[in-house]
Amino acid sequence: MERNKEKIVDNDMIKNFYSVSHQILLFSNKKISVEVFLREVFKILHNVLECGFIDLWFKNKHHQFYSSYNHDMKPRMKLENINQKFDFNKKYLKNRELVILCEKIIKENINTNLKNFTVNGSYFDNNMQYLKGKTVINSTAIITINRNFKKQGLLIISCTKKNHFDIKKVELFENIAQSLEIALNHLHIQSSLNERVKELTCLYGIARIGEKIDLSLENILQRIVELLPSAWQYPKMATARIVLDSKYYTTSNFSVSSKKQTSNIILNGVKRGFVEVAYPDSSITFDENPFLKEEQDLIDIVAGEIAAIVERRFVKNEKDKLQNQLLHADRLATIGQLSAGVAHELNEPLSNILGFAQLLQKNAKLNEQGKEDVNSIITASLHSREIIKKLMLFARQMPPQKTKVNINQIVENGLYFLMTRCSTNGIEVKQSLAKNMKEVIADSSQLNQVLVNLVVNSIQAMPNGGKLIIKTKSTNNHISLIVEDSGVGISEEILKQIFIPFFTTKDITEGTGLGLSVVHGIVSSHGGNIKVESLVDVGSKFEVILPVYSE
Repeated sequence: MERNKEKIVDNDMIKNFYSVSHQILLFSNKKISVEVFLREVFKILHNVLECGFIDLWFKNKHHQFYSSYNHDMKPRMKLENINQKFDFNKKYLKNRELVILCEKIIKENINTNLKNFTVNGSYFDNNMQYLKGKTVINSTAIITINRNFKKQGLLIISCTKKNHFDIKKVELFENIAQSLEIALNHLHIQSSLNERVKELTCLYGIARIGEKIDLSLENILQRIVELLPSAWQYPKMATARIVLDSKYYTTSNFSVSSKKQTSNIILNGVKRGFVEVAYPDSSITFDENPFLKEEQDLIDIVAGEIAAIVERRFVKNEKDKLQNQLLHADRLATIGQLSAGVAHELNEPLSNILGFAQLLQKNAKLNEQGKEDVNSIITASLHSREIIKKLMLFARQMPPQKTKVNINQIVENGLYFLMTRCSTNGIEVKQSLAKNMKEVIADSSQLNQVLVNLVVNSIQAMPNGGKLIIKTKSTNNHISLIVEDSGVGISEEILKQIFIPFFTTKDITEGTGLGLSVVHGIVSSHGGNIKVESLVDVGSKFEVILPVYSE
């Protein structure tokens, strides 16, 4: 009867062990992380097989990790890169005798034919007393986890009971260890596949975002940075930021951390910024290094993609800018030709109107009302002739009388007639004229017209008063005339059209829309160019740049 009872006990124990192995394999088919998997496995081992304390060391091609469990605390886990040397003594197992034994078993530097060793190299000792925390351990089993006859890990089971282990039980534990090895490798393959899918999804998303030509570069970078955490191993905890040219784009929960991966954004061999993915220091409790090697490869690819997007956007902006300049120049040339034709056609009838009106004005029999009407005709004709002159200037049909000119003298002469108007309108005028100003070859009357047109434009932009600054400066090859005001400013949309003839935002009684067009025509005919900077409600700055006189 006693023997039969012993067999029943053995059969029950075998069933329990095989049941645990079966449950381990079932758990590995679930889409769970390694730490969740081990937590469940350790609970089963503790409850079913009466394992009070469990320590697991396991390694695969990429990582090695250590995990421990006891019935009073949650499992803790440490994940490390495989090329790091694993040190039981300093990090995990505190008992020196146990540490030496584990290292000998791993290195196969021990005679496994000795007592208490199994054929597979596992070992048990029912008399190795030591403290684990404040608990006295009496029985310990060191189960080898083998793959292709090589040690891939150790499962160390400890309990307070005396004489808890025997050869048969340890051999059954080896079956569990084998199931654990299969399950962990399966989880690793499954996890690796999931990580690759996440990475490819992230790269596809970045490619799609980069193709959106309607988005600004700032919007593109912000969308990319929000996409990054989902591609990392722990997306709920991951944070990210992109830094480009000292501008920051971050996820809402980003915080500076010591646990981070970075990659530089390189453009034309120059570092312009970096990409960073980080985990908050307080959130990572189970990993010393929570990043995968593949994730470093991914962040390097992301940095390269961002550099390519920035480069493409720069090339596109330059292309658009050149195309707009070409269209603008072509439009000005076409309008210039048209203006010249219109001016010639209008000059002759206008001269006749003016001539006959002046003759009629000399008629002594003309009454007062008639004289007023004739004066109105003459005034309108003279105004029309001025418009035609401006058209001729814009179309470059009037040859300039070029001599050596000092731009400072132009400013002093031109402002003399405008100071009263500025004072009346509550405008403070400041002059800053460069000393030893170099001369230019120019038509002084035309440059005076450039100054007057720019100053009048600024006066009209400051209906409630303001500040007008006139400056000159010179370099070796160029001189500059700068007219700056604190007026209403010009919007970006209007700024593109200010040099187009007859374009104006003023009332019909205030201007013809030819002032800046004439300025552009005069400056161009003198081999110079004009730069404009403006901000709405801040003011505008016009800079006329002309080449200096050279023998």
